[in-house]
Amino acid sequence: GDRTSLTVYEGMTGMSENVFINTKNRSHTITADVDIPQGGANGVILAQAGRFGGWSLYMKDGKPAYTYNFVGLQRFTVASAQPLAAGKATIRYEFASDGPGMGKGGIGTILVNGQKVAEGRIEQTQCCVFSADEGADVGTDDGTPVTEDYKEDNNRFTGRINRVTIDLTAMKAVNAETDHQVLREAHVRK
Repeated sequence: GDRTSLTVYEGMTGMSENVFINTKNRSHTITADVDIPQGGANGVILAQAGRFGGWSLYMKDGKPAYTYNFVGLQRFTVASAQPLAAGKATIRYEFASDGPGMGKGGIGTILVNGQKVAEGRIEQTQCCVFSADEGADVGTDDGTPVTEDYKEDNNRFTGRINRVTIDLTAMKAVNAETDHQVLREAHVRK
């Protein structure tokens, strides 16, 4: 509906697209409050869908990363070059859409404790649907993995996730006819 913010917690898995907040076609942020153990953390913080389209905020080799998987054809990854120190951390991913409009790309930025650690281009996004059978998961990526940066069934976050909040950013209105045309074209391609 009109929800613009959703907070989820570790262990919440299998949330279908119909119940999870819709980040498609708009700017948004994902803010994770986590505890990093000595020696660093690995694994998924929050992921939606899987191998044939979706996204994942995760840690690899102790470094925060975000991958956007465009219908299984292209993957766009933004990743920090530096691992996080042990202790409490706030990892924030910001997506600034090129929109308004359907399936626009944009700029992805990762911040840790308010400091920018990575930025990159997401060339294209899915406009309409990710998956009929793979949902959103906190602390793991159940089903098929969004990215090859972690393995299927072996991607549980090794730190502690206190909470993750997804916030949608208001965008200017776009021509409704343009949006309807993009939707019609997307349905024809199926």
